[in-house]
Amino acid sequence: MPVKEILSDSESKMKKAVEVLQDDLKAVRSGMASTGLIENIKADFYGTPTPLKQMATLAAPQVDMIVIKPFDPASVKDIEKAIKASDLSIAPIVDGKIIRLNVPSLSGERRKQLVQQAKQTGEQTKIVIRNIRRDANKQLEKQQKDKLITEDDLKNGKKQVDDITKEYTDSIDELIKNKSDEIILD
Repeated sequence: MPVKEILSDSESKMKKAVEVLQDDLKAVRSGMASTGLIENIKADFYGTPTPLKQMATLAAPQVDMIVIKPFDPASVKDIEKAIKASDLSIAPIVDGKIIRLNVPSLSGERRKQLVQQAKQTGEQTKIVIRNIRRDANKQLEKQQKDKLITEDDLKNGKKQVDDITKEYTDSIDELIKNKSDEIILD
């Protein structure tokens, strides 16, 4: 596998890890209502666990409220049950064919816990990024050991892997900082 392929493969894996982090951070509560809190909660839909974003229209018309309008009105009870079973700690209010969630404001202590949770999630993603870097460096070393690339190619490849790693860890730091600010300031 040439150096460019190893770098490209590593970068795409790192990008995927950051995308997963972004999705995970959507589910971390801030002071404002966000559909990201509930879009991946799975409810029973004709015997299949299905994310809410595929079962209903999700909206946050007010700063403290989320409205769920199921595509199939028969699934209201299943959605209500899934929300109650989730770790959101928000009681759903069923109003005919729609469900409302009143998102209470956060206490100072709860905000600190959520910031800590966001930081832990970011740190886990950084570990994934560093493991991808380690694997890429091992592949490069194996290529050089098998005489498929030169020592200069190995050195340049490792430097490029480190540059890509720094770029993605910096973007993780930025995402965590933005989410922490959002939690604290809302």
